Amino acid sequence: MAERIGIYPGTFDPATNGHLDIIGRAAGVVDRLVVGVAVNAGKGPLFPLEERVEIVREEVRMLNNNAASRIEVKPFQTLLMHFAKSNGANVIIRGLRAVSDFEYEFQMAAMNRRLDVSVDTVFLMAAESQQFISSRFVKEIARLGGDISPFVSPRVAQHVRRAIARGGDAAKPEDDGIGTTIPAPAGRKPI
Repeated sequence: MAERIGIYPGTFDPATNGHLDIIGRAAGVVDRLVVGVAVNAGKGPLFPLEERVEIVREEVRMLNNNAASRIEVKPFQTLLMHFAKSNGANVIIRGLRAVSDFEYEFQMAAMNRRLDVSVDTVFLMAAESQQFISSRFVKEIARLGGDISPFVSPRVAQHVRRAIARGGDAAKPEDDGIGTTIPAPAGRKPI
C-alpha cells in the first residue's frame, strides 16, 4: 500500500489549540503529515512567515502522541495543489468548525479536485471545545488586552504578546509570489 501523505494548509497566525487538535488528529489519519504554512499578506499577518513556521514547529514538538516524528512544517507560497504535488501528498486535510465553514471548504475541495484528481480532501470536525476558536478572534482579543490563554498554548500566547508589543503586525508585508492577493471570501473563518 502506498504511503498516505497529507497536507494540512493554513496561515497559522497564530497557531491555536484548534489547529493543534486538527494536526494531532490528522497525524493519525495519514502516514506522514506536512503542515503547510501559507503566505497570505491579504490577512494582515501578525507574524512574518518565518516566525509562523517556527511557532508551528515548536508546537508540533510539544504534541503528546508521538506523532511529531511524522510531522513536518514547511512554508509555501504556491498554489496548494502544486505544494501538495511537490511533497508527494495524496490527501489535503481541512478542519471544519461549523456549517458555515463547509460551503467554502466544499467549493475549494471541488476546485482542487478539478486541478488534480489524484489528491483527495479529508474534512475533520474540530473538537467541540475548539469549534469557536479562530486566529482572527485570538488576535483581536490580544490586541484589546484580553486573556487568550484558553485558546492558545502558553508558548503561543507569549509570542502573541511580544508581537502586539512590537507593533501588532508583521514587520514587512509578505509577497505572495505573484503580485496579487486574493482575500478569503467574506464570512470565512479558517481553522
